[in-house]
Amino acid sequence: MEPPRTTKRVFIVEDSIPVRERLVELIGDIDGVEVVGEAGTPTTAVSGILRTRPKYVVLDFQLDGGTGMEVLQAILPQLPKTIFIVLTNYSQPQFRQTCMAAGATAFLDKSTEFTKVREVIASN
Repeated sequence: MEPPRTTKRVFIVEDSIPVRERLVELIGDIDGVEVVGEAGTPTTAVSGILRTRPKYVVLDFQLDGGTGMEVLQAILPQLPKTIFIVLTNYSQPQFRQTCMAAGATAFLDKSTEFTKVREVIASN
């Protein structure tokens, strides 16, 4: 008998609904991955992540009403094993350095690395 597969649980934090839908489609068809929640603001992201306790968070840097850094800083002390994948249009080196220093696992540019989200989830 085959052992049950562990589902990789993913939460998406993105304020653009079309981009969020594209991410759900991109990630949702990976075998063994389940999108367990979505949010567009830091407040709804933090409450949703704490409620669903995903292994992965795909996180936009700039959000309505705040930033992804607020989410990262609020969640990591409470859920330190969470893997944060920052996916942003703000790909300047200073933002990359700030996010990686705060505990992000990956920092990807939306315009050139959008589909790499799949690779990061598959390899972690």
